Amino acid sequence: MSGARGFTPDPPVRVKDYKIGCIGAGMIMAECHLAAYAQASFPVVAIASRTFTKAKAVAERWHIPVVYETPDELIADPDVEILDIAFPPDQQPDLIRKALRQPHIKGILAQKPLALSLEEAIALRDEAAKSGKILSVNQNMRYDQSMRVLKQILDRGELGQPVMATIEMRAIPHWQTFLEDYDRLTLANMSVHHLDVLRFLFGEPETITTLARSDPRTRFAHGDGITVSTLTFGSGLLAVSMEDVWAGPREEGFEHDNYIKWRVEGTDGVAQGTIGWPDGSASTLSYASKSATDGKWVTPAWETMWFPHAFTGVMEQLQYAVKSGEPPALSVADNVRTVALVEAGYRSIAKKRTVRLNEISIN
Repeated sequence: MSGARGFTPDPPVRVKDYKIGCIGAGMIMAECHLAAYAQASFPVVAIASRTFTKAKAVAERWHIPVVYETPDELIADPDVEILDIAFPPDQQPDLIRKALRQPHIKGILAQKPLALSLEEAIALRDEAAKSGKILSVNQNMRYDQSMRVLKQILDRGELGQPVMATIEMRAIPHWQTFLEDYDRLTLANMSVHHLDVLRFLFGEPETITTLARSDPRTRFAHGDGITVSTLTFGSGLLAVSMEDVWAGPREEGFEHDNYIKWRVEGTDGVAQGTIGWPDGSASTLSYASKSATDGKWVTPAWETMWFPHAFTGVMEQLQYAVKSGEPPALSVADNVRTVALVEAGYRSIAKKRTVRLNEISIN
């Protein structure tokens, strides 16, 4: 990292002792989870998916010694200490519950969204607490390097009191085929990254106002294609998250400029940057602060990227929680609040009004 200024864009790997069993063999597992785990030397001992041949091919690529015919067989393997799930959200709760009943499983990493409803997420939170096992949720944007450095700048007070924050996405996600069966699309599966990271940076919002329209490119039925959410905070901070999954025509011969940009303005400084996911580059950050940079723009830099390197931090924080007994950084209790924020966004769309977060019960 250059221009470090004492920032840590990637957290240190403190623990890599626990044997991991992976459920899922799609893109996010094959290209992100397992790539990060190999770089960090996390021991992956088994894999299973809905399709044995696909799981076998991923196992051969990443030198995973055991391939199971079914996820249930993997969960029952006494050699598996941490279960890593990358599976459709309608099937994930059942796998979590089976894992909570296994004495050999010490921790579970679930995908987001944790569940398709807030009620189910709350139930999983409470069942995990009762079991004494650690359930963590893969909100991996918190481990994007620009978001981590931005959080450190904010915690140092170098921007003063935050006034305005924006996340502007103009990019086209790869919607998994299983999403065609659900009635919720962008807010639950893409905006959840941005809404969660706004909570990570600034704490709990008081209100959310979300507007949505369909995306002309997405062929299956959906309500929330393009989404815009405005959040207010008790401090007076105003934050806007926009997910433009249309981003203009994307046809052969038509030039396009997909991107995710963010900006935070405070009473004493400004920070802005990009999330590198749309083009596979590293995320960026530049900031100017009256107190820390004499008002001049400074640009810390790093070589790691959101995908796949953020997944190292996600799995490491769970292993550290298992070993130390401390709550994980990405706890299920915290994630229920993100699920509640998404739920409030959907209520705002349905009711065509601003929704206060205290309307949404998480008890």
